[in-house]
Amino acid sequence: MKLIKTEDAVGQVLCHDITQIIKGVTKDAVFRKGHIITEEDIPVLLSVGKDHIYIWEKDDTILHENEAAQILYEMCKNDHMHPSDVKEGKIELIADCNGLLKVDKEKLKKVNSFGEMMIASRHGNTPVKAGDKLAGTRIIPLVIKKDKMERVKAICADAPIFTLKPFHKKKAAIITTGNEVYHGRIEDTFTPVIREKLAEYDTEVIFHETFDDDNQKITDGCLAAIEAGADLVICTGGMSVDPDDKTPLAIKNTGAEIISYGAPVLPGAMFLISYYNGNVPILGLPGCVMYAKRTIFDLVLPRIMADDKVTAEELAALGEGGLCLNCDHCIYPNCGFGKGW
Repeated sequence: MKLIKTEDAVGQVLCHDITQIIKGVTKDAVFRKGHIITEEDIPVLLSVGKDHIYIWEKDDTILHENEAAQILYEMCKNDHMHPSDVKEGKIELIADCNGLLKVDKEKLKKVNSFGEMMIASRHGNTPVKAGDKLAGTRIIPLVIKKDKMERVKAICADAPIFTLKPFHKKKAAIITTGNEVYHGRIEDTFTPVIREKLAEYDTEVIFHETFDDDNQKITDGCLAAIEAGADLVICTGGMSVDPDDKTPLAIKNTGAEIISYGAPVLPGAMFLISYYNGNVPILGLPGCVMYAKRTIFDLVLPRIMADDKVTAEELAALGEGGLCLNCDHCIYPNCGFGKGW
């Protein structure tokens, strides 16, 4: 590209969009890349502060910002997402379905360390809805070396930076535990909370039983639920270290693989997650899920709905950001809670 005085630009081709900003009125391009400048355009260009402009000079060693932005988009895109129109070297990725956004943090960091380009996204492992903005890409200068873009492409040669895993319909089972509920001493206020949270997703509760603090009965209940077709089993209560709290033992005795009993999250430290036969989650939910606005259950549930298996290492990473501040006005997930993994 070549810098020239605006008054001398008649007949030249713009190599970038020219944006006009009027507070409270507009922020948009008055001229687009590729526009051939006319005599009538000169006063308009001067009115938006362009005493000098860049015009396009063909050079096979460089790429225009829009061409380079397309390369960044290709490095990011995956199934179930589409691009916005390219504008001023920027392309955004938009979700095509409800699902779980996954981000390859190492690749993202490498691209953003290259210089002269950027990709900004939502946090990974967060739920999104169809139409939500997932990420934005941009080239910083108006032009960039072609060989630099070729080098950065190699970072994503094996797989793109982003993945959007669609949510799947689940057949859920709720196992309510506790002598106090089983014998009618108190009302079961836990199950309605679980039903409400499951209702945020495409779920059908096909099994619900209440048991006293008998670990064998709870074990048998979990297995009966799976036999009935449940692909998600949720056990409520009985998760502390009191003598009558038998849920962790009951889940273990199903033969499920215990991924973790305990998580660095408040509320939710006594949470248990396991997988029966490798693919059916059996969860043990502590009492805080019944009364706290947001807990470990809210962090894990989207991953379960997307069939995205949770690991012990990932749970350990939740310590940073794992403290819910219990704000009077809850704005989750648009806050820092649970952004550690």
